[in-house]
Order: sequence, then C-alpha cells, then structure tokens
Amino acid sequence: MSQTITKGIKALKEEASQLIEDISIEQASTLYQNENYIFVDVREASEREKLGVIPGAFTCPRGMLEFLIDPECPAHNKIFNQDKTYVFYCAHGLRSLFAARQAHEMGLSSVLNLGGGFAAWQDSGAAITMNNA
Repeated sequence: MSQTITKGIKALKEEASQLIEDISIEQASTLYQNENYIFVDVREASEREKLGVIPGAFTCPRGMLEFLIDPECPAHNKIFNQDKTYVFYCAHGLRSLFAARQAHEMGLSSVLNLGGGFAAWQDSGAAITMNNA
C-alpha cells in the first residue's frame, strides 16, 4: 500500500512564511557584521567547503539545529542563548526557512530567513569567507 502525503513542501513553505520574515540580500549585507545579529548557516559541510560562508556566520547543519538550540541537550551551543536576532540561511532559502520556523517554535524570539539564500548572497557579490566548514 502506498503512502498518502497530505502536506507537501509547498504547504509547509506557505505556513512557515506566515511566521518567519524574509530579509533581502541588501538588508542582510548591512547586518552581517552587526553584533546584534547572528547569521546561522544550515547548509552541510560539503556545501560550505565548496562555496564558502558569510563572514562570521555560525555553521550549524540543519540536522543538528534542535540539539544545538536546546539548553537541556548535551550538544547545546551557547550561541543560541543570546539576546540577538538570528538570520538563518541555506543554499536558496527553503531549508533555512524551515530551520528558522523550528527555532522560533523552540523559543528563539527573533529569527529571520535570508531570502534567496547563499546563492543570492554570492550573486550579489557580497563578502564570502572560504574554508569555514
């Protein structure tokens, strides 16, 4: 018997977009060096090694996000205990939208998604740091 998927990516994206604001590359390029913002790269290590990262970004593969946010988890990272705004990004903006939604639902009060993701950042000619796996 085959499975019946009742909610697809399109519906999940629409729901997440109701909760999480996208910021533009133009906005983000003025914020990535601001100490009140933490950019969170949820791409896999191989993506970061190949293409680089936004300078100063915290790297957190999407599969580890919940563990790193939860202060009760041994894998918790204190970067998520700050009174900052967290800007999530991935390759094109969908994984990071879902990550930002999850972070918001876990209690991070100020989260944003980088619209267009790293690809748009790269296309804009904004700063990139290499070798940050």
